[in-house]
Amino acid sequence: MKVTDLRTTEYHEYYAGYIGKVPKTWTLKKGFDLGKTEVVEFFKTVPSDKLEYRYAENKWTVKEVFQHIIDTERVMGYRCFRMARHDATAMAGFEQDDYIKPSKANQKSMDILVDEYLSVRQSTNALIQSLSDEDLEFVGNANGAAMSARAVAFMILGHEIWHIDIIKALYL
Repeated sequence: MKVTDLRTTEYHEYYAGYIGKVPKTWTLKKGFDLGKTEVVEFFKTVPSDKLEYRYAENKWTVKEVFQHIIDTERVMGYRCFRMARHDATAMAGFEQDDYIKPSKANQKSMDILVDEYLSVRQSTNALIQSLSDEDLEFVGNANGAAMSARAVAFMILGHEIWHIDIIKALYL
């Protein structure tokens, strides 16, 4: 199953920018392995003097962006899980900015952030690998909009690419 298999009725237009970042050649199941490698390699190459850099006042540091990627995968992985289990109960949104300060990302080493990312990715990947096409196509409701489990999964992949592109453009 590739990103090109998604129908626009499976997700809110807000997520189109993230989903559009996923390479057309990636299958969903392979993308979680390829994405993991790219994310880890990228963050390990960020110079140490840039890890707590902010390109503007009130913007996140590189460490905080990485923590945001991890936290978002946790939240979206849960959404994917519920949808894949055919749970049609509406799920609330989450305010990403509220998660950063209590995460204490800037107090963590890059090794700890990488380990945390790998743990979350292993869990998400195990879920994705276990799902049938039927489960992935189930459409639930997240943040007031229809969303399929596979759209959530592709959004996770595109979201991390989106933020790496921003770091490359504005932080490095």
